[in-house]
Amino acid sequence: MKLTSYWLDTSQPFNEGTSKPLEGHYDVAVVGGGLTGFSAALTLAKKGARVALLEAERIGNAASGRNGGMCNNGFAQNYVVMAGKHGKPAANALYKAFDAGVDMVERLVQEEKIDCSFSRVGKLKLAAKPEHYDMLARSQELLAANVDPGTRMIARADLRDEVGTNRYYGGLLFPKSASMHVGRFVRGLATAAARRGAEVYENAPVMALRKVADGHEVETPRGKIAARQVLLASGISQVGPLGWIRRRIVPVRAFLVVTEPLSPSQLERLMPTRRNVVDTRNLVVYWRLTPDNRMLFGGRARFAVSNPQSDEKSGRILKAAMVEVYPELADIRIDYCWGGMVDMTRDGLPRAGERNGIYYSMGYSGHGTQMSTLMGSIMADVMDGRPDLNPWKDFDWPAIPGYFGRPWFLPILGAYYRMKDLVT
Repeated sequence: MKLTSYWLDTSQPFNEGTSKPLEGHYDVAVVGGGLTGFSAALTLAKKGARVALLEAERIGNAASGRNGGMCNNGFAQNYVVMAGKHGKPAANALYKAFDAGVDMVERLVQEEKIDCSFSRVGKLKLAAKPEHYDMLARSQELLAANVDPGTRMIARADLRDEVGTNRYYGGLLFPKSASMHVGRFVRGLATAAARRGAEVYENAPVMALRKVADGHEVETPRGKIAARQVLLASGISQVGPLGWIRRRIVPVRAFLVVTEPLSPSQLERLMPTRRNVVDTRNLVVYWRLTPDNRMLFGGRARFAVSNPQSDEKSGRILKAAMVEVYPELADIRIDYCWGGMVDMTRDGLPRAGERNGIYYSMGYSGHGTQMSTLMGSIMADVMDGRPDLNPWKDFDWPAIPGYFGRPWFLPILGAYYRMKDLVT
């Protein structure tokens, strides 16, 4: 079992980074070499801006290369709750933003000729308990009437046509959702940005940001530059002068396993429609097939740090959870296991805007593949004088009380969610 991301291990390394000294003047410094950063860098470079993208480690090494590769439309929250809290017009606008994110990923794949197996397979949200099906049905009725008429319910009796398991009580289908090889996508997007003129610096963590007369001074161990504008696309980065952000984002570790390739008969029995699948538990699990017919299975296996011993233990927990869903996979070999950090906000919604002359977009809370790609492009336009395009412009972002960047409360929260999954 390899303790590394399947996506990064099965995609070509990014080789377009620059080795020249980090110095001089740029129009924009983009901090973070993931999907937000490269979507922004590509859009800015197309506008003719001189762009430096600064990545602390290697391209795609953080969340953008360590997630489930699901490109799902719709927000994580129940539509009924979102409409009740924000009103239907606002809930509809946010829902459509996630639709636009999937559309943008598809457009970039086509325009930049990125070979990443993008496919509109749809997402199936499965009811872990009978009452969860009723909740999903109420949500789908409002979704269909207001913003997404393509959604539909799958009754338990019909579930075998979708997934080969008796564990669930029906589900809600979102046909617009897609899957892809996210390692090839993020590295392909990085190559596209570099090809358009963005200068990419790996192993260049930002250690200091200083306001100067004509913009900002950005300092890294590889040197420092002056930039008229700065975009933070750094997620839960634990390096650099990001204390304000760290008080507002909680890093939650998710773990994933990928099996050996499944046989054609197993594929037909277990995943005949090749959907992205997620369930309704608080400690959610999710799964899909990879382009080479392996089962990817992920979730919040443990609220623990990542190291070889911890990852192996998380892999065993996830395999047990997978076997609970698909007993016939009990003897299947696990070829990959890895962990990745989810940048959770308090309400599970992204945040993007400007503070003290610094722009930012992050906090995607486990639904970032499509939204990060969309927001990178949108923030390039926001920085070009179009703040009205930002769907999160009216959301405030207060600090989490009692939190200063070390999530001491996660084990308590994990125990609470496990209890809720048992009793509700």
